[in-house]
Amino acid sequence: MKSLFKFILNIIPRPILIRLSYIIRPILAFFLRGNTFTDPIDGKSFKSFLPYGYGNQRSNVLSPSTLSLERHRLLWLYLKSETNFFSKDTESSSALRVLHFAPEQCFLKRFKKLKHLHYTTTDLESPIADVKADICNLPFEDNSYDVILCNHVLEHIPDDTKAMQELHRVLKPNGMAILQIPQDLSREHTFEDDSITDKKERAKIFGQYDHVRVYGRDYFDKLRSIGFKVEEIDYTSKFSEAQIEKYCLAKGEIIPVVYK
Repeated sequence: MKSLFKFILNIIPRPILIRLSYIIRPILAFFLRGNTFTDPIDGKSFKSFLPYGYGNQRSNVLSPSTLSLERHRLLWLYLKSETNFFSKDTESSSALRVLHFAPEQCFLKRFKKLKHLHYTTTDLESPIADVKADICNLPFEDNSYDVILCNHVLEHIPDDTKAMQELHRVLKPNGMAILQIPQDLSREHTFEDDSITDKKERAKIFGQYDHVRVYGRDYFDKLRSIGFKVEEIDYTSKFSEAQIEKYCLAKGEIIPVVYK
């Protein structure tokens, strides 16, 4: 199964994969029902999760029901327990303005149903985004959004400095953004090499053929240089080993939560 999933991920363009997943997802969820792993996003349990990865395939990481990965489930748990994202702030009469880049299927419909959010999705290519936009040249006014979700996007962007500046520009003062990226915490410095053009080689080195860098620990300092206040949150430390295994989380993954 790992070889099949790897072949599919690397051959079929992402917009087509997104459309096909709506058909395949309920079939997979039906046949994998069980009690070993639980997706906290919808509360459903399965005998196994699916493998995932463009380069090295990881076992038991892709939820059959929501198609969430480790980072999605960790973010969901963080937003539910540590923020007011899912609850109306009684001190405010206005809706919380949220901008979500490259909206993930596991979140999209659930976030849209939250009546206290003014929720906008954006992406350059995604067929499920509200606004088609370049993250380096956003069509939004300064200081527009209370919350920005931009997860596993920046590693695709050649000029990530410009993208970070745009995110900072459209975030309201005191607003919060969560800017998750694939990160190698054993690296002190971010690595990129434009001379590597072969897709298989890029997938091997960068983790995915369309990634342009591997972020190191200096990612947080780069965000600070843009003007963000940065919190490096190891939220998996809140959970027991049994919970980490049950939810299929990546132990030690850092959530970059930033403020303007």
